[in-house]
Formats: sequence, C-alpha cells, structure tokens
Amino acid sequence: MAAGEIRRRVQKKFKLRGFTLKVEALQEALSFLSHFPDAEDEALDLLLDEIDKESLKSSIIDGDAIRRVVSLLLEAEAAVDPTSPVVSNRSALRVIDAFVVPRFCYDPIKKVFYEYTGRLSIHGEAGDKAALYRDRYQLLLQRLTRDKYFSRPIFDSEMADSESCEITPIQSLIGCTGRRWLVGFISQLEEGHFYLEDLSAAIPIDLTNAISLRLKKTDFLDIQYKITSGFFVENTVIVAEGELLSSGTFKILKKSRLVLAMDDSISSIAVFDVQFEHHWFKFVNTCGFPPLEDRDDSLSLLMGLDFFGGGVFSTEENLRLSALEKKAVNDMFVVLSDVWLDSEETMEKLAAVLDGYESVEVVPSLFVLMGNFASRPCNLSFHSFSTLRMQFEKLGELIKAHPRINEQSRFLFIPGPDDAGPAKVLPTCALPNYLIEELQKHIPTAIFSSNPCRVKFYNQEIAFFRQDLLYRMRRSSLIPPSSEETTDPFEHLVATITHQSHLCPLPLTVQPIIWNYDHCLRLYPTPHTIVLGDRSEQKAFKYTGITCFNPGSFSSDSTFAAYRPCTREVELSALES
Repeated sequence: MAAGEIRRRVQKKFKLRGFTLKVEALQEALSFLSHFPDAEDEALDLLLDEIDKESLKSSIIDGDAIRRVVSLLLEAEAAVDPTSPVVSNRSALRVIDAFVVPRFCYDPIKKVFYEYTGRLSIHGEAGDKAALYRDRYQLLLQRLTRDKYFSRPIFDSEMADSESCEITPIQSLIGCTGRRWLVGFISQLEEGHFYLEDLSAAIPIDLTNAISLRLKKTDFLDIQYKITSGFFVENTVIVAEGELLSSGTFKILKKSRLVLAMDDSISSIAVFDVQFEHHWFKFVNTCGFPPLEDRDDSLSLLMGLDFFGGGVFSTEENLRLSALEKKAVNDMFVVLSDVWLDSEETMEKLAAVLDGYESVEVVPSLFVLMGNFASRPCNLSFHSFSTLRMQFEKLGELIKAHPRINEQSRFLFIPGPDDAGPAKVLPTCALPNYLIEELQKHIPTAIFSSNPCRVKFYNQEIAFFRQDLLYRMRRSSLIPPSSEETTDPFEHLVATITHQSHLCPLPLTVQPIIWNYDHCLRLYPTPHTIVLGDRSEQKAFKYTGITCFNPGSFSSDSTFAAYRPCTREVELSALES
C-alpha cells in the first residue's frame, strides 16, 4: 500500500472515531504501522482501541499520547513473541520519571479512586498543601477500613463491643462513652505542642512519656505486649484506641486491659495522654501504624488504574510478562550510590567494578548509578561545574572502554540530595543537560531520571530513592525506637515507609516536597522492591514479601549491591581494600 494511501486511511479512521491528529501524532502512528506491513488494518484498529481507553484532555491528539500507547503495545508484542525483531530485549525494562507518574485522588463518597487530569503546578497554592495531607490521610484510611478488624460489621451481633474497632472521627468524641478508635496525623500545629489531627478536628497529645509496644496474640485469652519496630515522627498517620473522660488526667499505663480481637494487624502501639478542650482522651490500649494491605488485594480493588505509571495490561498479558520475568535468570541490576566523579579513588574503584563485570559470562543488564556525583554539595559555593562536566565525560569514556558492557548493558543515573538542580525539594528532576551532554555522546543509551524514580521490569515494580533518610528519621523520631524486635535502624526505617505507603514521611520543615507532586513518593500499591540509597551501612531486608535494600556508600565504603529481579534476591558486595 502506498505511503500516501496509508496516511489518508489513518486520518480517516481517526476522524471516524472523533479524533484529530497533529503532525507529530500522525508520524508516530505511521511509524507504528510500519512494524506490521502485512497487518496494517489490524494494527491500526488495535491502536485506535487503545487510544479510546486513554483519558484524553482533548479530541486533538498530540505525539505524546500516541507515543505512550505505542510503547505499551510494543511491550505487549514483546511479551507475546520475545524473539520478535520489532522489539529488542531492552523493551523489558521501562524507567518512569517521577514527574510523569499519574496522580490519583480518593473519593470518600463513591469510595473509588479517580485520576486527576488538571494541570500540576510546581509552585502550588495554599490549597495544594492541604490537599497533600488530605490525600495521604484518605489513602491510608481507605486501606484501613478494609482491614477485617476495622471494617464495620454488617450485623451488630457479628462482633462484640470489646471486639469492634470501628473508626470514630475526632469531632465526634464529645458525648461518646467507652472505647473509641481514631486515625490521624501526628501534627505540630503550635511550636512544641503536638496534636492528633484528622479531617474533622485536632486534639493535643502529650508524647513526653510515650512508649512503643506491640500486641501479640498467644491464644484466645492471652494477649502479650511486645516492643516493635518503626519510627514515630511528625506527619506520620497513626491508629489509636482510647476513652474520653469527663475530667482529670490519667497516668501513662505500661499495661492495659484484655483485648480479644487484636493480632499482628496493628504494626505497633504506644501509650500516651491526649487532651480535648477541657477533657482528656486517654489511650489505654493501642496506638500504631495502619496495618499493611497485601499488594494483590490492593490491585484487585483499583480496577486497572495505573498508580505506578508503567502501563496497565490485560490479565493474559500480565501472565505472559510474569512468565518471561521468571525466565530472565541472567538479568542482573548493579546498584551503586555516592559515585563521586571528582574523586580519583572513586573512579579507580568504579573501573575495577566495570573490569570485573566485563569479564563475566553474562554482563549485567542494568547499572544504576545514584548520586551524589560530587564529593562537595553543588550549592551556591560550588564553582566547579565545568570540571564536573568533564568528569561525566571521563565516565563516558570509561564505560565505552568496556565494549561488552557498553553494547549490552544500560546505565541509569539518579541524582542525589546534594547534586546540581533547581532546589533541594522532592521529587528532584534529572541532572542538568549541561553536565551530561558529553557523556551522552559516548553513551547515547544512558537514561537520566528523577529522584525518586520507578523501574518496571516485565511485570515487576521497583522504586529507587536516593536520600540520607535513616539519619533524618532517627533525628526526627518522637518516640525512641525499641530494640526488642530488632536493633537494626534500617529495619525500623523499612517498617515506617511501608506502613505509611510513602517514601519520605518526614515533616515538610525537615524535607520539603513539591505539594502537587507528593503522589510521586507514594508506595501504593506496595512495589515488589524498594531501593533506598543511603550513606549508612549497606543492608538488605525482606519485609512482608517486599525486598528492600541499601547498596551503601560506594565512595566511602566501596560497597554496592547486585539485584537479580527473577528471584528478587540481593547480593551485597564490596571491593577488597
């Protein structure tokens, strides 16, 4: 079929569906059809069907919309026929920049999520900051209300009063008697004074003598306390049980009365006093993070919504992708953090790592290099940007000097908290073009993404985040973390971010976040793997089926990590000194 005839047919079919193609969109569509010379009509119909499923702002389609759909279709084609010449093996790997992750909001009336289609401004208004907290709260609340212990019983006789855990709004406490369950933020609305806050009201709390505990059920009538893991910091959402009394103050209790309905669903508990106007709200039993929800349970309720940003496939396609993922036994990701390019020692160590992997039978499919890329912060006192640009060029030459790695591996660069950029807020955009132009001439396939960023490997979701989070969480903790369950601070950190479904639940005064892009840091549904690049000691920890690891500081400790996505196993590595 002649090129002009194909062009007219494409325009006609899109017009029949009510769409108008821009020039770049038409070129993208024609490029897609060129992959299927013997089935152009079928490919065009498939493209139109997928366009119909997209949430478009206008009937005038631009190149980005077509490009996004074409990318998903080509990935599906690779899943159907992995040997197809249309798509290379690299199509199994997809990197999602934080600034293109779709934003979803929860409708508490309809009890469904919907995609926000408005414009997201970098410089938000006052209402955007309130929306940040509201969206975090509603996300965890809707997850909590589906838990078997916090869902409202259908019949009153189904659950005894002592077993009922129905959530009560703080505003409804006045006039209520008996035990009540609350869920809210720990907020500092006044300097030095902390509050428990939900969407209806806020009450002052006293955390001076609070303790962090956990309930463990040994048999039906035997409930024991157990110290648990996690950091209670300002801005975290907690679930609390207590009683509103008419007057007086209760002393903090280290033991409480029997609870029949509790088990390990509550991640942790604390005991403290709360004052509401002239009354006191006493937490006599439990207070902790909202319980986790299984990933499959979350996905079954989201009706195909793409929270991760890697595209939504049919059930059949997901099964094919999962099968291909399990067969990818040779794929390996090498993750390095704190790669100081201005340090000769670091460059020598990096050369040693590349030399080692160049000589193995199968080279890694992906190298992830996380910042900081300079030994000194790139702030106003930093005047060596031209030198840093040259160091990136030297890195490109170093990679190109290893032909097998250069040809078969991909490189992903993620900026660190002290790298060059517009501001020290999250999410952070990719490295400036000025620094990386020379490197791209040597390694044109290099990927430069935001911090945090997401990677989808076949059907596996991986979140990468470079931030010295452990130090800040320990500094900001309101309650000293216990050492009974674990003495490892990294395990406390993992428990906190997973239960909060957020990569950085710190106060905005400690770590600023772009209000309209807070959704980029969410961990909902929970990804399969979380990579936390941190200056602290390298660690690997599997928590409720989620693989979490810190590769360590490559420049300081010569440590890095190798991750095998087919088995989700982590190999913590280090160079010999």
